[in-house]
Amino acid sequence: MLTKRIIPCLDIKDGRTVKGTNFVNLRDAGDPVALAAVYAEQGADELVFLDITATVDERKTLIELVRNVAHTINIPFTVGGGISSVADVSALLNAGADKISINSSAVRNPDLINELALEFGSQCVVVAIDTRWISVGQGAEGFAHIVHTHGGRKPTELRTIAWAKEVEDRGAGEILLTSMDTDGTKAGFALELTARISGAANIPVIASGGAGTMDHFVDVFTTGKADAGLAASIFHFKEIEIPDLKAYLREKGIEMRI
Repeated sequence: MLTKRIIPCLDIKDGRTVKGTNFVNLRDAGDPVALAAVYAEQGADELVFLDITATVDERKTLIELVRNVAHTINIPFTVGGGISSVADVSALLNAGADKISINSSAVRNPDLINELALEFGSQCVVVAIDTRWISVGQGAEGFAHIVHTHGGRKPTELRTIAWAKEVEDRGAGEILLTSMDTDGTKAGFALELTARISGAANIPVIASGGAGTMDHFVDVFTTGKADAGLAASIFHFKEIEIPDLKAYLREKGIEMRI
């Protein structure tokens, strides 16, 4: 059985780690380099760094900050935010990233997924999908999970499950699935959606949005069939410690790397 992964997420704005609810009401959560060091020491399996306003501000990810984090940790490191070209990815990999995450640029130019997979290998390419359950028409069938871009600010025409399948077909090595409806609520992951995408995809799915208790991780690995669970505030504010979480999950029969 493949081990499941626990992944803290550093959402970065103006060089600081921040965390909000449903993608708004951001509050400061600390220095990203210091937090990264703590998580690597505690046994996090990977680290995700998302420059959450890079696309909105139309600028590149903070390369120097990426370099400082990479020098501090010894675990796989995924970086996203404002990436739109092969050159952007080269710069981030040279700064110490192991993988990159694209969202808005992939929606705008789906061929970018193919280009990056060809240039760097699928294992390097994570496609982040920010999704929300919204009205798309009349009647009982008038709601759907819709992909959003620009840090969750812009809804698209894309249906989430169809898009997940397309990004896999184009060469993505992983999907980072964030439910905007559950993000920051600590009420649990979007299990039904996660299970549908995990069941349809032949690549790993990282579930994000809604972790509040250790049992939420049990649920997302069993009912949700996710390969990894990503969380932010519960780790940043020390509500759950990673070693305790991993020990609890092992007790529940979920394979973990300790």
